[in-house]
Amino acid sequence: MSLSDSLYKEVILDHYQNPRFRGKLEPADLYEHGINPLCGDELELSINLNGDKISEIRVSGKGCSISQASGSMMAESLQGKTVGEAEDILSRFKNMILENQDPGFGEDLEDLESMESVKKIPARIKCAVLPWNTLERALSRIGK
Repeated sequence: MSLSDSLYKEVILDHYQNPRFRGKLEPADLYEHGINPLCGDELELSINLNGDKISEIRVSGKGCSISQASGSMMAESLQGKTVGEAEDILSRFKNMILENQDPGFGEDLEDLESMESVKKIPARIKCAVLPWNTLERALSRIGK
């Protein structure tokens, strides 16, 4: 195992054991429930907006360390971002995991790169992407 793989595992484990932005917003401007029926991972995402900015974001759920850590990383990376910035991060994350593209994340988003190690375990890719697919559905409701 390379040093980067070891560090990536530490980042994932830290987000799983100490999740950021955990909980549920009530009321929430956007709410979405995501589930991976193959492994039973579940995720609830709630977002409050202030204009075009994500003013509050919370994630709750149950499941494997990868899905829960990915949700924590996602929430941490999106807090305070505009919807457009969130959509850009979402796109770059999914392209990193699903299309093997370099996401070009800056230092402020470096934890997200740890999920790249999940690609080595194809059965776990859906776990890593679950929060992001849930976010994509939630954002698709804006203005509708």
